[in-house]
Amino acid sequence: MLNFIDQNSSKQLLSGEGWRVGFRGDVDVYKGLVGADSWAIELTESEFKDFCKLTLQLVDTMRVMAIELSDGEKICCTLETEDICLEVNGYPHAFNLHFQLLTGRRSEGFWDEMAVPHLITAIGFFKT
Repeated sequence: MLNFIDQNSSKQLLSGEGWRVGFRGDVDVYKGLVGADSWAIELTESEFKDFCKLTLQLVDTMRVMAIELSDGEKICCTLETEDICLEVNGYPHAFNLHFQLLTGRRSEGFWDEMAVPHLITAIGFFKT
């Protein structure tokens, strides 16, 4: 479920059960937002772009690995930049996502396998 997006506005927030992601082009420092039901953190534009890019790269990796794994085999993949580290863990068709900010605020967050597909779809709405 997508709660709010206005392509004509500089403010975009998408959310659903267990996830939320947003971007505000009209603020100076913390333009991005990622979170779940009980937590959220604002990200710089660079951190947000890295978050989106790495998430989509990990999704592609999981798709590719699906043909290499036997039935019931789980996999863990990690990607990072100077600012952020993302990790997926689970089956190619159902995995969780964990992130850590590596500089500044040094935060981390987690989405379970039920929220991840919706979060991935929402990331596609943001032009990064």
